[in-house]
Amino acid sequence: MTSSAEAGSWFATTHWSLVVSAGHGNEADSRAALQQLCERYWLPLYSYVRRRGYSPDDAQDLTQEFFMRLLQHNRVRTADQQKGRFRSFLLTSLKNFLSDEWDKAHAVKRGGGVPPLSLEFARGEELYAREPATTSTPESLYERRWALTLLDSVLARLQAEHHRLGKSQLFAALSPCLVGERASQPYAELATRLDMTETAVKSAVHRLRQEYRTLLRREIANTVATPEDVDDELNHLFAVLAGT
Repeated sequence: MTSSAEAGSWFATTHWSLVVSAGHGNEADSRAALQQLCERYWLPLYSYVRRRGYSPDDAQDLTQEFFMRLLQHNRVRTADQQKGRFRSFLLTSLKNFLSDEWDKAHAVKRGGGVPPLSLEFARGEELYAREPATTSTPESLYERRWALTLLDSVLARLQAEHHRLGKSQLFAALSPCLVGERASQPYAELATRLDMTETAVKSAVHRLRQEYRTLLRREIANTVATPEDVDDELNHLFAVLAGT
């Protein structure tokens, strides 16, 4: 568990806190922070639009146009009730866009001069196609995809850090231990494969889990406005993944 003092030391520079304080700070920094968040969390919105019944081509156009308009107009300042969580703000904004803005988009220059974001729609469609063909609502799919996107982002950052330190092989071997019950982890097998003692493997897994938890909390902090929101968002994340 990260202490409140430790949380405060890095929370002030998180992405969403920069965005929601745009009226009191650097506008360029706020826009850059918002763009980075959009590029990281576009997939849940694309999944939402697809589940609403739009074709892949229309969903791509709608998602791209939504982000371009979001970056062009500072909509955050007019959404006070949604500032607590980027997740909630995005979904509410997208719903409003789909009901109102898309019709207007055909009457004006698309994007308003804002360059499109670099979004991997082919990968997005591939992941959407893997979603179970259930009766889940677009909102529940959005929440699930949001949780998975956040966890994937944390895992990618952890992998990149181990690669930078020359520990890619160790990470590849130990990363499966981040999930599942500890009692079921094949520590003895890993010790033989890595030429380490079983005690050393357990210690390495323990450190990896600590690093993962720290990065997870920091990633969540990037999407909420205050340190107090981190635990609530973390609980929500796990509840979504558990299907509750």
